[in-house]
Amino acid sequence: MKRIAFLTLTIFCFSALFALNASAKTTFTYANFFPPTHVQSQLAEAWCKEVEKRTNGEISIKYFPAGTLTKAPQTYDGVVQGIADIGMTVLAYSRGRFTVASAIDLPMGYKSGVQATAVANAVLNKFHPKEFDDSQIMFLHGHGPGLIHTRDKAVDSMANLKGLKLRGTGTSGMVQAALGASPVGKSMRECYQMLQKGVVDGSSHPVEANKGWKLGEVVHYLTENYSTAYTTTFAIFMNKSKWLKLTPAQQKIIADLNAEYSVKHGQAWDDADKAGLEFFKSKGGKVVSLSDEESKKWEAAVAPVFDEYIKKANTKGVDGKAVVDYIKSNM
Repeated sequence: MKRIAFLTLTIFCFSALFALNASAKTTFTYANFFPPTHVQSQLAEAWCKEVEKRTNGEISIKYFPAGTLTKAPQTYDGVVQGIADIGMTVLAYSRGRFTVASAIDLPMGYKSGVQATAVANAVLNKFHPKEFDDSQIMFLHGHGPGLIHTRDKAVDSMANLKGLKLRGTGTSGMVQAALGASPVGKSMRECYQMLQKGVVDGSSHPVEANKGWKLGEVVHYLTENYSTAYTTTFAIFMNKSKWLKLTPAQQKIIADLNAEYSVKHGQAWDDADKAGLEFFKSKGGKVVSLSDEESKKWEAAVAPVFDEYIKKANTKGVDGKAVVDYIKSNM
């Protein structure tokens, strides 16, 4: 009888322990707008799997690419509200909301995605922007230099830009206008058809889009306007209350992983740029270089874009000049 009671107690204890361990496992959702075939989506999914691996299965993450859980413009609010637990999106989709971070997208003259990503995270760590206080920021990353591509006309001077209609939104549109072109604010999803049909004469986009979005099929000239090259900042963030429920050990595992993956995302942009350039050239595309004198003219022409940012930032209680100066000193 005592033996039966002992066995019963033992089984009960093991069952209780198993139930406790099972209840300790946490499942999160991750929303991303990139399609599953895009390298940035593949890296996000790899991050999810690595979290599960390094936490020994204590945390599992269900991954939702291609806007299947939240659409890109709604992802940040969706995470804050708990519709998704983790998300990745473009900060500029919430234009005017992320005052400090928006300075990263300015035409600083970026040369690579690795550089843009390093700058983005340096800004995050230096200024700890209050604009992110309603979420737990994981890390930022930025694509390689946003350059001007044209359909029928090679552009090697600002004079060549006069009268050209270029697809561009946000920062790229402001840069186009400052250089004398006419920006047409349409999304990348609409860009191919607009170029194909001649609705626009060109577009501003990172070189990777020539392959990733097949734009290399409908643009024939790439202008290396590096002196005015911009980036687009992408953010990965988590619902704050969900983050605070993690143990300190789990938070450290994720923080360490974030440091690794921010570098991977930046490098992936550069690798994609190389593939995009090869694709562009394989379609007969020609690369147009600017003279040093012309590059300086372009750089001077976009100065008002910085002035406008600083002015708007100051009205929101942010020292815009300090942010801009910090980024320039870290280029």
